[in-house]
Amino acid sequence: MGRTRVREALGSEPGGQSITVAGWVRTKRTGKNVVFLEVNDGSSLSNIQVVVDSENTNLGQTAELITTGASVRATGELVESMGKNQKVELHAAELELVGEAPGENYPLQKKRHSFEYLREIAHLRPRTNTFGAVARVRNYISFAIHRYFQERDFLYVHTPLITASDAEGAGELFQVTTLDLERLAREQSSGAGPDYTGDFFGRSAYLTVSGQLNAEIYASALDRVYTFGPTFRAENSNTTRHLSEFWMIEPEIAFCDIHCNMDLAEDFLKTIIAGVLTDCGEDMEFFDKRIEPGIIESLSAIADSTFTRISYSEAVEALQKSTVKFEFPVSWGVDLHSEHEKYLTEEVFHGPVIVTDYPKEIKAFYMRLNDDEKTVRGMDVLVPRLGEIIGGSQREDRLDVLQRRIKEMGLPEEDYWWYLDLRRFGSVPHSGFGLGLARFIQYCTGMANIRDVVPFPRTPGNAAF
Repeated sequence: MGRTRVREALGSEPGGQSITVAGWVRTKRTGKNVVFLEVNDGSSLSNIQVVVDSENTNLGQTAELITTGASVRATGELVESMGKNQKVELHAAELELVGEAPGENYPLQKKRHSFEYLREIAHLRPRTNTFGAVARVRNYISFAIHRYFQERDFLYVHTPLITASDAEGAGELFQVTTLDLERLAREQSSGAGPDYTGDFFGRSAYLTVSGQLNAEIYASALDRVYTFGPTFRAENSNTTRHLSEFWMIEPEIAFCDIHCNMDLAEDFLKTIIAGVLTDCGEDMEFFDKRIEPGIIESLSAIADSTFTRISYSEAVEALQKSTVKFEFPVSWGVDLHSEHEKYLTEEVFHGPVIVTDYPKEIKAFYMRLNDDEKTVRGMDVLVPRLGEIIGGSQREDRLDVLQRRIKEMGLPEEDYWWYLDLRRFGSVPHSGFGLGLARFIQYCTGMANIRDVVPFPRTPGNAAF
């Protein structure tokens, strides 16, 4: 494209032919007869220093107009740098101001801005060191996930964004309609209830909370598949761990029980984390130094560990033996909270833990019922610092049991007629899990708030940008 990326230029040897770099000015310093521009194009955490001879009339006049935030294109020779923090610098023979950025109006100055402030200018925050690094790690993880599954013969399936059923049975759904909302409100106030026969889909429809049920259709024919797409949850939760729109990775495998599922989840996490540490070294060193000290060591321990596997009952027993006073008391039948999950991984087992066989009352209808009729073959993968990072299960493959579970959960069986058909025609044991991309990136980078690992976060009351 007629120019060299900054990352490539910084890795080159000085001397040789002339190159062109283009990017945005991070800082500008003026010395005696020389101007120093720190330029970054997003390809690297590091900037390249462009040295401009201000005594050269054309270059000097252009350099005077350049301010922090302006976009520039510079052509010249890479020479050995006399500075401490860079091997090479570019001595400009040509300099073009591509786009001005009036200094008095530019929101990003040479100082530390709070993450709260940067969320208000999400259109500019990728130009900062932190958010550039997050974007590069997010890009790497997304690509690595696809590579992981493709190398293991999984097929990528695009599942629908609009659905007529609630995959999780939790009811926290965004409704999609073309009906007149004022008319709907009048119908509901009269007690008649909305009439969806005239709606676009002829029935109530929602944004999906999961592609899992659709993935099971394809796993029932193609053996192993995965989804990777956006999902939505209308949960009115303003926490550092929740989003209304988030991307999910959901593999599904036929002829696979809970043990096969645990093996896949463990290998998946360890492979992707090891890749991040190897291939995103510069950015991870930044996160280790500036965001979460010790995160490289922490992630390395995950990548090198063997995950402990225990039942929910064993987890509850270990927690009840603790002398720690938890905010949420522990007893058999209650769901585990983040504080419990962190305690198990950090204080009891000192590493990742996979918990299985949860009480059926606290898990989804599609999880396979165990012989005790009390627990299901669900699994949660827990890691230090976070708690649950993956949730999954062996799916219920018996028609009569699945029908019973749907009824027990109070769900309309007619909405799942096609899901039940998978059990009528060639049913097989099958399993899968879900990983939230944003939460995984948050874990790998050490960022405290999930809103800061998503380019444009969607949360209650916020749909800007």
